Amino acid sequence: MPEIEEGAKKEKSAGAIIYYAGEKGHKFLLLKYKTYWGFAKGVIEAEESMEETMKREVREETNLDNFRIIPGFRYAQRWFFRAEGRLVSKEAIFLLVKVTEEQASKVKISFEHEDFKWLGYEEALSCIKIKNNKEMLKSAYDFVKKYEEQKKLL
Repeated sequence: MPEIEEGAKKEKSAGAIIYYAGEKGHKFLLLKYKTYWGFAKGVIEAEESMEETMKREVREETNLDNFRIIPGFRYAQRWFFRAEGRLVSKEAIFLLVKVTEEQASKVKISFEHEDFKWLGYEEALSCIKIKNNKEMLKSAYDFVKKYEEQKKLL
């Protein structure tokens, strides 16, 4: 990784991996950005907590506001990029969010996205091209399977 240079900007975002457990298995929401398929996320505003940002971004980008945060899952991504000739150090924290199948039918994407899809794990994995996002989806899927299995036992 490059060293953080003098005057490098730091940016923090929060987002969510959104899923529902349907009759045909788990479905994950992917959003189409200009050049890739990914998840709802956005920059944490000065007065917001990470969780408040995640909730706002999910509402703004998907029109979903009746969801449940699944406790115990948190995934951090870190990367660097250049913007206007300046190095930016980016960190994004993702939580896991569950909606009902009925709620899933109410998705309306924002102007930031070109399309959306609800996909099973394997389909979603093949649609995602960014390595970090593939690893995050795998981690979320493993967590979801254990979480749903524990719920059945209660």
